[in-house]
Amino acid sequence: MIPKTTVACVALLLVLLWPGGPALAQQQPPPAQPSAAQEGFVPVDQLPKPQDTMPAARLVAIAYAFVWVMLFGYVVSIWRRLSSVERELESVSRRIGSGGRTP
Repeated sequence: MIPKTTVACVALLLVLLWPGGPALAQQQPPPAQPSAAQEGFVPVDQLPKPQDTMPAARLVAIAYAFVWVMLFGYVVSIWRRLSSVERELESVSRRIGSGGRTP
């Protein structure tokens, strides 16, 4: 029997790669006239208001926090696996030292 995760992954790939998928995406209509920023120089008094812009500093901080959390999780994962290998190596060393007999 095929595992559920495999079936789910295949179904997801079929949905994403289906030929009609991109055609169903909704497209935005083109702007009626180009904005002042697209034409070149924009005077300071015509810049967008601060509340109309994206909070870049907050997004960058969130991105860095996400990367650090993922890196920390990876290091903890490696540490735990290495501890397991060290315990297994000690067990094998003891077996070899005792002539192959299990205590």
